[in-house]
Amino acid sequence: MSGTVTWAAGAAACLLSASAAIPLKRLALRWGLTDRPGGHKSHARPVPYLGGIAILVATVLITAAATGLADWRLIAILLGGTAVAALGLIDDVGSLPAVTRLVVETVVTTAVVLSGIRLTVTGGWPDIPITVIWIVLITNSFNLLDNMDASLGAVTTVTAAFLAAMALLQGRPTMGVFLAVLSGAALGFLVHNWPPAKMFMGDSGSLFIGFALTCSAVVLMAGPGPGAVAGGLLLCTFVATVDTGVVVLSRMRAGRPPLMGGTDHVSHRLRKLGLNARVVAVVLSVVAALTCALCMAMILGRVSPLTAALVAGGTAITCVCLLQGVHVYPPRRSLENPPRIRERRR
Repeated sequence: MSGTVTWAAGAAACLLSASAAIPLKRLALRWGLTDRPGGHKSHARPVPYLGGIAILVATVLITAAATGLADWRLIAILLGGTAVAALGLIDDVGSLPAVTRLVVETVVTTAVVLSGIRLTVTGGWPDIPITVIWIVLITNSFNLLDNMDASLGAVTTVTAAFLAAMALLQGRPTMGVFLAVLSGAALGFLVHNWPPAKMFMGDSGSLFIGFALTCSAVVLMAGPGPGAVAGGLLLCTFVATVDTGVVVLSRMRAGRPPLMGGTDHVSHRLRKLGLNARVVAVVLSVVAALTCALCMAMILGRVSPLTAALVAGGTAITCVCLLQGVHVYPPRRSLENPPRIRERRR
């Protein structure tokens, strides 16, 4: 399967995703499937969901047409991704408890891992739970990254494109097609999600993207030693992993529940530093490109696995620590003793 076919499939997915989002947007508005402003949300008007369904449909249909689904690992990823996308759609329509989501995600991931998609860290049975935990954790990290217009879509476009190139370099043409298609589908959705967003992908899209990218990274990074596995996985998911690390650490320090929503993600902190939403999306995608490029250099043998792992880990820790200095929470005293507001008499 040539590179021309691979990127042609990606272009077809881009067009299909952009086109499919239009009727889905109208359907979401008709059914009232919108994300309304309020609370910790930063948008000022209701925005329709179902953009994730456009990404899912474009990815599955074009991948099936281009590859014939001859790779059982690809079938497992598509089935698992569709299952978590359905879970996300249910959560979009009516909020699900976090425990329910985690249980379903764990069951789906376990089935995919038992089919043979797993890391080679120890070479024994512990690789199964390690892989399950990693996939579930990073899938939800990508879900959390969908917190500002175009952020997740831009990062997905870049990350999936680099992973597609890595798959082709490793002689995995079907995985290369799938990832190029995912990149194209995310790019097509960006037409509707670029700031100011006219449509959101919702949990159906963010969970599907997170699951697909994480499982694909596991397939591509399985085989080398533990250092290459650790460095490769972190580099391929760098933006989402750092975002989760920043949020969890800052909420623990502030005495806030780690799983609550909030405007304290990396994107929000960059906004606090003066960047607008479009620049934030570009910055995050550039960071994703740089880390994926380093991962590709490792695969090509230009950088040693140990060096890649040390650079990835050190940079991630540095970013998490430095971003703690951007204040995103109101003063604690204002939360405990809110000022009284007198009602003006007319």
